[in-house]
Amino acid sequence: MAQAVTPEGPRPSHMYKVVLLGSMSVGKSSLAYRYVKNDFRELLPTVGCSFFTQILELDEATVKFEIWDTAGQEKYQSVCHLYYRDAHAALLVYDIANKQTFSRAKLWLEELEKKFLPDEIVIALVGNKTDLAAEREVSTEEGEDFARTKGLLFMEASAKSNHQVNDVFMAVVQELLRREKEKAPRPSPHGRSTVDLRVSGTRTRCC
Repeated sequence: MAQAVTPEGPRPSHMYKVVLLGSMSVGKSSLAYRYVKNDFRELLPTVGCSFFTQILELDEATVKFEIWDTAGQEKYQSVCHLYYRDAHAALLVYDIANKQTFSRAKLWLEELEKKFLPDEIVIALVGNKTDLAAEREVSTEEGEDFARTKGLLFMEASAKSNHQVNDVFMAVVQELLRREKEKAPRPSPHGRSTVDLRVSGTRTRCC
């Protein structure tokens, strides 16, 4: 469940931690910078982790995003789990013009699956750099098919041309809010809150 933020009005408020994972040079930092600053820069490789915040005033809620942009270099991968601890959502970013980064995104998913139960985190697979369509090595269908088999959100985007960057984050926040509603206690006919204890299909994990 998201950490509550003191509401300033009748709408509920939520704070979500979102982590960006992927290989070096897939454009994670550029996506975050475009989303928060609405600008594009050729940024230097992230050292460790960068941090951004964004507040969304939506009709149904006020949402504060804490965006953690992790380094893609292999030498930092052993400590990346420290950054995505307690995350509510993750963007697995790959470069559509680099097949190897798509394979690496699959490995990041395996890492997340070791740390989180299926309903504990929203995961989106993001094919970045659609501005390099002429050099594409990963088809849209390939990304869609993999996301579908794993139950992930999927979208292609370009931080450089600002193609669907806002849509990526909005899809994530809408899924987070949808899950919030599902987790909310349901009122019983007798006026007391009840929790649905029917089997939900969520698998448990030992040790």
